[in-house]
Amino acid sequence: MHLLLSGIVGSVAYGLAGPGSDTDRIGVFAAPTVAFHGLRPPRESVVTTDPDVTLHEARKYALLALSGNPTAIELMWLPEDCYETRTGFGDELIAIRSAFLSAPRVRDAYLGYASQQFRKLATRSADIGGRRRSAKHARHLARLLHQGRTLYATGVLEIRLADPEWFRAFGERVAGGALDEAQALVADAEAEFDRIRSPLPERPDEETVERWLLAVRAAHLPR
Repeated sequence: MHLLLSGIVGSVAYGLAGPGSDTDRIGVFAAPTVAFHGLRPPRESVVTTDPDVTLHEARKYALLALSGNPTAIELMWLPEDCYETRTGFGDELIAIRSAFLSAPRVRDAYLGYASQQFRKLATRSADIGGRRRSAKHARHLARLLHQGRTLYATGVLEIRLADPEWFRAFGERVAGGALDEAQALVADAEAEFDRIRSPLPERPDEETVERWLLAVRAAHLPR
């Protein structure tokens, strides 16, 4: 495994971390190219929970990012202080990050993930543990909608939130029973996505992404 790019994502990167927040990490690695021709191809992802680390092999990562997966995309847009591993191929990945984007996939992915958070909110209990989880889901619902709208409207992904206190307060209100506020936020975001004329293309630039992936494969052939 050759780690190409990795960094701290999630609440720490967004500026939403609290005293009990976990530190989540994500990264991209390249498996030896010849390993794909053996009986047992290399693992596409390596996930650990203590610590919380998710690593994707280069092809798997590229496919996730091309689909608009918010967690995958954000690795290429992190603030400088959140990167922990940066290689030449990692820098090239950051340089072509816009090639992964397309208007329909950004819209569908961010609205889809936000809707998942809303469904979790609707089924949470009101006990102390349930309220804490509800506040977290509400924060991330609002964060996904904000980031998705910004990315859709400008082509730039805002990772570190300018006003994290607003998201914390929103989370507490929703966890306290204001589920209708969360539902209204989703409806407003859907209307905004319909209204905004996005500068993003209809399809991602797969040729540029594939050139990067083929260069990774060539570099990891045996000498």
